[in-house]
Parts: sequence; structure tokens; C-alpha cells
Amino acid sequence: MELAAYFPVVLQITIALLLAGVIIVVSHIFGQKTKSNPIKDSPYECGLLSEGTAHPRFSVKFYLVAMLFILFDIEVVFLVPWTVIYREFLQNNIPILCPILFFFLVLIVGFSYEVRKGALDWEK
Repeated sequence: MELAAYFPVVLQITIALLLAGVIIVVSHIFGQKTKSNPIKDSPYECGLLSEGTAHPRFSVKFYLVAMLFILFDIEVVFLVPWTVIYREFLQNNIPILCPILFFFLVLIVGFSYEVRKGALDWEK
């Protein structure tokens, strides 16, 4: 295998490293150098001292909804290849509609179970 085949990869890595280095150098040159006023130097400066903690606690409900979102988002990842290769399966006389209907049935049963259990209800 020729080394010329790796040239685009090496070029992209080189550009990424150079860009990262330039950003760090420019930030160091033009960035804030002194710590004169801790209130003015805070990330969300508005002239007042910040109240509360830096890391608030989130409800378990937030994480539950986030996990459910990820779960149903992954289902889309399985549907996209199916739509792309659907034509090839039809040309080869391979039945594909029954498995995908079963997939949708499991998806709908899972979603209805979540709704019945109140997993998406924020007020609970």
C-alpha cells in the first residue's frame, strides 16, 4: 500500500492540530491577564455576586426523560438503514415488511407503557 493513500488523513490531522494551536495562542495573547475584580471576572458577570451552587442538583425525572429520549432516538438509527436498503430487499424478493412491523409494534408497546406509567409527566 502506498503512503500517498494516507495523505488526506495526515493533512486533516495536521490542519486540526495547527488550528488548535493557533486558537490557544490567540486566546493567550488576547485573553484576560489580570484578576483585578473577582465579581467582574466571573463567567456570567452582571455586577452582583452569584447565588447558589455552581452545580445544581437535577431531579431524577430529568435523567429518566433523557434516557427515554436516547432510547427512542436510537430507534431512528435502526430505521434509517432500513429505508435505504428497502429497495434492494424488494428486488431480491426478501420480505421485510413483517420484521419492521414487529419492530414498530415493540416500539409502540414500549411508548404506551411509558405513557401509562407517567414517565413523561413532569408534574409528578
